[in-house]
Amino acid sequence: MENRVSSKENRIYRECQRLTRKKYRDREERYLIEGENLIQEAIEYGADLDRLILREDWSQSTDFPVRYYVMDRKLFDTLAQTETSQGILGIVKKRSCRKDELPMLLSHRNVVVLDRLQDPGNIGTIIRTAEGAGYGAVICLKGTADVYSPKVVRAAAGSLFRMPIVTVASEQNLFELIRSLEKRLVVTCLEGDCIYYDVNLTENIALVIGNEGNGASRSLIDQADVRLRIPMKGALESLNASVAAGILMYEAMRTK
Repeated sequence: MENRVSSKENRIYRECQRLTRKKYRDREERYLIEGENLIQEAIEYGADLDRLILREDWSQSTDFPVRYYVMDRKLFDTLAQTETSQGILGIVKKRSCRKDELPMLLSHRNVVVLDRLQDPGNIGTIIRTAEGAGYGAVICLKGTADVYSPKVVRAAAGSLFRMPIVTVASEQNLFELIRSLEKRLVVTCLEGDCIYYDVNLTENIALVIGNEGNGASRSLIDQADVRLRIPMKGALESLNASVAAGILMYEAMRTK
């Protein structure tokens, strides 16, 4: 039997509405996903899908492995994050990954570090590219925009269901974690000592992608084991963060 949601006072609506805000996503360790493809991917890859919300005009299959609710169109549209919503939302529990699990999980594998990135499109694209390049995890330095915001979730295109995400509270915590994982800290900067393709980036590195406006922090540059740069012609001083990340991360795909 379907469960109908037709009032803003309904607990299911209020639950979904809370999850449109970061503080509640952090507190409850859950987030919203939207769209049929993303829902199917969550089911296929065993994401912890808590429940589904269907708009009242949903006319496709309802053979889901989790409980679903049917919501009035006007209420649903206040929750939808896209202009032409497909009429389906899901609540997903964040994938948990303890720091003590990382050494075994990341043996010889690369990780990417997001140093206070702010653009959701960049963050989601980097997460997706990291998976494609065989990276083992994404480490977010405090100050990075919310990885579970709707725009990041869409840009990551399902990679959040598979890529471990670790948040560190400070640069000191980051240094300690990188040392414990026995990774080389690699930072891109204008004063980089070498060009990226002259360095072996195939394994055991922690690649820092710096803030869109300011680049990597001075202390990360100073503590880096390797400082490198991407050569550019013309009058450019830098590339888009996700473009630079893609160039560098795919060096891991080179034959050793």
